[in-house]
Amino acid sequence: MSHWFHRNPLKATSEVKFDLKLVASDSQALKICSDLKQARARLLELIPDANHEIDVVEPALTLYLSLLRGTIEAPEGEHTGWSKIRHAIRFRWTHSMLGNTPESHYDAVFELVSILQNAAFWYMKHASKIAAQEDVNMDEAKIVHRSLRRGAGLLKYAQDEWVDKLLESPASGSDSDPRVHTAYLNQSTAEAQEVTIARAIELKHNAGLISALSNETSKLFTTAADSIASLEEKGFGHWKNYLRLKAALYATYAYNYAGVNMLNQDKCGEAIRSLQEAKKCYETASELCKEYAHTKGPGTQAKPERHQFFRRVAPIVARTLEKCERENGMIYHQKVPYDPPQLELRATYGLVAPDDYTLPPAAPLWSPVSYAAFDLTKNNSEDPSSKSKAAQKAEGDLPPVKEADIHQTNKDHKNDSGCSVM
Repeated sequence: MSHWFHRNPLKATSEVKFDLKLVASDSQALKICSDLKQARARLLELIPDANHEIDVVEPALTLYLSLLRGTIEAPEGEHTGWSKIRHAIRFRWTHSMLGNTPESHYDAVFELVSILQNAAFWYMKHASKIAAQEDVNMDEAKIVHRSLRRGAGLLKYAQDEWVDKLLESPASGSDSDPRVHTAYLNQSTAEAQEVTIARAIELKHNAGLISALSNETSKLFTTAADSIASLEEKGFGHWKNYLRLKAALYATYAYNYAGVNMLNQDKCGEAIRSLQEAKKCYETASELCKEYAHTKGPGTQAKPERHQFFRRVAPIVARTLEKCERENGMIYHQKVPYDPPQLELRATYGLVAPDDYTLPPAAPLWSPVSYAAFDLTKNNSEDPSSKSKAAQKAEGDLPPVKEADIHQTNKDHKNDSGCSVM
């Protein structure tokens, strides 16, 4: 729904040459090494720029993963499920929230998980880029929705299928830390539901449905914030404040439209109490906007209270509350309850689920013959066990990824939701 999203930095990585030794000169095996290097370089060239189209990035991702899969899983007919090459290549990656110091492993599964996570972050950034435009048509809104679902799907697939196969348990605060994963997954799902809510408001759908969707979205943001609450405030506080302010803002929408729905049912006293609660939630969101703007941390730096999407909510709540109070004074004369009403627990439709994802099949180049051409006994010039963590640290940090700018507009939008996604 919002034309303003918080985004954390991309993961950085170092170049990988895929210089694997061969038993015999095999043209397909040589081409595999060359194609792996080129496909990885091409994908890493595209990901820092959220302005690329999905039709450009997705094939590049599929191509690299199809080649990488052959370094993870042995071809059919082999006695072991894991490829003999899985631990032959060293990969170095940073984590989105842990600065520029990389983690390194001789493990193609570590590379797979990192690539999937970075691709998911690209989809989230691509959605943000499109939603930041001054005028977003229906087709573009669908791309925002699709991008956020696909990002969530990649994260879910990586965490559910591959993280438990890593050589070491995820470090605290890393992108594979279950707490961080939960935050990203719920954030991308909730942001996709923002698009659904914006459309429902524009089409003047049933107020009860809008309230239920808003309540579900608020709960997703709350779950995301709670999942990283135990992590270091210095590094994660900025992101957490974003999630909390979005939770409060959608609670505002939930109570506002619950009030509208109650007024339509002639429950004016309850409607007034619901609108009072909406006003209270908005005040909480306003304070969290200030906290967000003043808290340092990785990712987007902004003053969300200045965005028209946020500013427009207060007058909506005020007008609805004024209408309820006026009609109650003139017509209904109902008592205003002390406690706020219970919100609808589950929307009947419109809820978002992450897209299903699975790895593409291994590239056709990975045949039993080409696989047999790789000789691990000749790949021991740098024994994985000989490189201590101290030695790895001495290699130094990786430079942060230089990302293309995403323009965030503050222009007012002439629609009922006050959103740039229509």
